[in-house]
Amino acid sequence: MVKIGLLSDTHGSLDATIFSYFEDRDEVWHAGDFGDIAICEQLENFKPVRGVYGNIDDQKIRQSYPLDLIFELEGVKVYMTHIGGYPGHYSQHARQIIDREQPGLFICGHSHILKVMKDTKRNNMLTLNPGAIGHQGFHKMRTALRFEIADGQVQNPEALEFGKRGKGATN
Repeated sequence: MVKIGLLSDTHGSLDATIFSYFEDRDEVWHAGDFGDIAICEQLENFKPVRGVYGNIDDQKIRQSYPLDLIFELEGVKVYMTHIGGYPGHYSQHARQIIDREQPGLFICGHSHILKVMKDTKRNNMLTLNPGAIGHQGFHKMRTALRFEIADGQVQNPEALEFGKRGKGATN
């Protein structure tokens, strides 16, 4: 079993409480829009990180993280990209890769809207978007997700709230 902490859209601001919420996690996944290479470094110094760059990320981040990440973990094929959409509303780029790779788990960010959805048209692929944990954007509540992967399944998904956007920013 692998325990995952999933976040996205930090936009250069990382709430220090994330470290206590992810203390028991084996890996941290970031679905893009780090916003600052310092965020990457903070996370990498904490836990192993898998991530993708987002539309606001600069060249330093794009050199460290890919646009698309496809891997298998504990029997689950995972596809991660920043701008991906959700069942019935995927971006063209994401839809092409989803149809070709047929992952069991699709991870994206960008929308700032937390979503946990099954795509019944694509073998019940689970789509996870952790929302936005940063302070920039239109979201009201800062959110993240944590879950486990074991025996070919995503288990125990849990939505986390970190307070309202714009309140209590720490770097």
